[in-house]
Amino acid sequence: MKYLKFLLIFIPISIACKLFKFDDVFLFFSSAAAIIPLAGIMGEATEEISAYSGPRVGGFLNATFGNATELIIAFFALKEGLFDIVKASIAGSVIGNILLVLGASMFVGGLKYKTQTFNKSAVEVSSSMLLFAVIGLVVPAIFMHTVKPELFNSPRYESLSIGIAAFMFVIYICGLFFSFYTHKDIYGTNHAEEIKSKWSLKKAISILVVATVTIALQSEFLVSSVESVTHSLGVTEFFVGIILIPIIGNAAEHSTAILMAAKNKMDVAIEIAIGSSLQIILFVAPLLIFLSLIFKPMDMIFNEFELISIIVAVIIANKVSNDGESNWLEGLQLIAVYGILAISFLIL
Repeated sequence: MKYLKFLLIFIPISIACKLFKFDDVFLFFSSAAAIIPLAGIMGEATEEISAYSGPRVGGFLNATFGNATELIIAFFALKEGLFDIVKASIAGSVIGNILLVLGASMFVGGLKYKTQTFNKSAVEVSSSMLLFAVIGLVVPAIFMHTVKPELFNSPRYESLSIGIAAFMFVIYICGLFFSFYTHKDIYGTNHAEEIKSKWSLKKAISILVVATVTIALQSEFLVSSVESVTHSLGVTEFFVGIILIPIIGNAAEHSTAILMAAKNKMDVAIEIAIGSSLQIILFVAPLLIFLSLIFKPMDMIFNEFELISIIVAVIIANKVSNDGESNWLEGLQLIAVYGILAISFLIL
């Protein structure tokens, strides 16, 4: 994490690129590089606040701010009407967390330890939640292919996405209540650990606010340069949304999961990977649907390849985690599947 902070130099560089109207390719990559350490600082500040608020409130804060960077980036894309990028970033986050992050964690941890174990009961709960979330994403797509085309512009059609988003949001809140209150024993003692604070509460809140505002600024730079970058580099907006933006937004979180696995804390690594995917589908996606009502309503219809990729990722996650053990080969297999999908997305 400390090495990522060297990337903060790209904050003034990106501002200079914007002010002096340098090439948008430089603006895109400088703002992307600046967002990576800022996301890590935001996560660190949230953990510090958790030390004062207690583990239960801290869990809620981590759930809320865990994907804040992607939410901010998606908001500006939503504002610009880039709905395909927004939906691609949602799908890409889920796929990246389950395949790339979980795979890298299992691979790195497996190189150091022959076999790593984790809480099977907790993973089963998260996996069942993931299956429900996938159903929420699949239903609108099936609806699109079975109803009459003239219904697409009707108020009834718009209400479908809003209704499904509401159900998913409610399940997300109930899931938090389940894991932090009624069934917290399933998750062992991790939720009850006392966290020692290194910062004062005032400092932690101040840093969180400054990091959030700065990420918002960098996100606006990033989104404003997407169109030029896709033309210059010869890649599609779809690839930017499903591969680049999720990696940029979650880089700090990804490195934390891998470091935890290297320390033989596989429970924490899996909680970061699968928990982050749940937050994206059940919290971030519905929230973006609601926010889109401010500008132009966005539906929850993902294309066929996005849906197939998400379904494949969830099935594989259930398969490799159902025995409560992991090794380096399982991790390598997950990474390979992600690589196959990434190549496909590049030429799609």
